[in-house]
This record gives sequence, C-alpha cells and structure tokens, in this order.
Amino acid sequence: MATILRMTIIGVFFLFLVIGQDVYGGSSSTTMRARQILEEVDDLWRSQSSHSILSMRVKTRHYTRTVTMENWTKGKEKSLVRILSPRKEKDTATLKSGNNVYTYLPKTDRTIRLTSSMMMGSWMGSHFTNDDLVKESRLSEDYDPEIVFEGERDGRSIIEFGLIPKPDAPVVWGKIVFTITAQDHLPIVSQYFDEDMVLARTFTFSDIKEMGGRKVPALMHVVPTDKPEEFTEMVYQSIQFDLEIADSFFSLHQLRRR
Repeated sequence: MATILRMTIIGVFFLFLVIGQDVYGGSSSTTMRARQILEEVDDLWRSQSSHSILSMRVKTRHYTRTVTMENWTKGKEKSLVRILSPRKEKDTATLKSGNNVYTYLPKTDRTIRLTSSMMMGSWMGSHFTNDDLVKESRLSEDYDPEIVFEGERDGRSIIEFGLIPKPDAPVVWGKIVFTITAQDHLPIVSQYFDEDMVLARTFTFSDIKEMGGRKVPALMHVVPTDKPEEFTEMVYQSIQFDLEIADSFFSLHQLRRR
C-alpha cells in the first residue's frame, strides 16, 4: 500500500512537471516570439544606421505649420535630428548619445540637456514627444509584451499586442495596444493609454513604400484623444540604411553646427 501510494505521488509529481513545462515553456516561447517581433518594429526605421529626410505637418486649434528635417541614427543609442525649414527654425537640432539627450536652439545659441521628465514633452509644438523623436524607449525592452489577438480583422491578417511597462522602465504610459501586419510585421495602429488606463493618443501608419531597400510606412499620423480635431503627420521623403557614420558625428559639436 505504501509502495502504491509512493508511486502515485511520484506519478502526480511527474505529470505536474510535464504539464508545467508545457504551460510555462509555451508561455515563454510566446513571450520570446512577441519580443522578437517588437525588436523588428523598433528597428524598422533604423537598422544599424540610417539617414532620412522627412516633413512634419502640425495642425492645432491655433495654427497649421510644416517643418522639414534631416535625421541620422546609429544603433540604438545615437541619433541626430536637424530642422531644415522653415528659416526661422532652421538648425534647431536634437541629439541623443547614449543616455543623454540635448536640444540646440540657434536663436539663442543655447544647448539644453533634456531630463527624463522632459522626454514626454512636445517636440516643436507637435503631438510627438521628444521620446518619439529620438526613440529613447523601446517596446521590446521597456514593456512586457503579450499577443492578445492574432488572425483576420477588417480583411487582413494582423497581430495585436498588449504592452504593459516594466516596473523600472523610464516610461509614462500605463499601457500600449499595438497592431501590426502578420506577414511583414509593419505597424498599423498604436494606442497609448495613460497611467489611469485612459486612451491618450492614437498613431496610425499608412502609405507603405519600398524605401532604402525595405518596406516601411511612409506616413505616421497621431491624434490626441482630448483634441480629436488636431493632428501631427510625419512623412518620410527618403531614407537610406546601413551607412558608414562615425560615432563622433553624434556629438555636441555636430549638434551646434550650422
């Protein structure tokens, strides 16, 4: 009787171990897949390095304006954005190098180091933040991803993620719901929720083009939830990837160069 009982306990333990491996292994595998896909999306417009020309149109209650800019990136830690037009804002620039982010204001010949709290501030009066511009946060690193839907929706195959920030991540969003195409992993819609889980803004991505040897959405459109009549659009005019750019290019000297 004792032998049978012991065998039963061992059997139950073995069954639990097998089931546990299947459940947790599957969950781990799903999480790993979700993270790998998000890494692709994080690097969609970057690669090892990139150079692009793009325009930004901002419409608010008080004004409509268009800005043209030039952007360089290298890896995950380096980027430089410089305004080309209009003339009154020409040479205004933002630099990210490692953990440091700076903005140069040519009118006053002043360089400002942005703090973490300033990263969520508006960039150039748009509905994009400083963080959006230099991509300081990364979905694959700062959020715990979960695939919440995968299948057909509105006539196309999609993958939808629910992203909850990690406890120590330097982000302010309470949640992001992010939808991409299943085949090419191109972004479609990204919804940002504040810490109270109230929808704060919605990004839509469209006008898929082949640029720099890969497919990318050439148009990004963001609308704040509390001001649905306003928007900011970012349109890529050209982009190149995997260029030779020296690390020294991403410097305070280059930031202030006119």
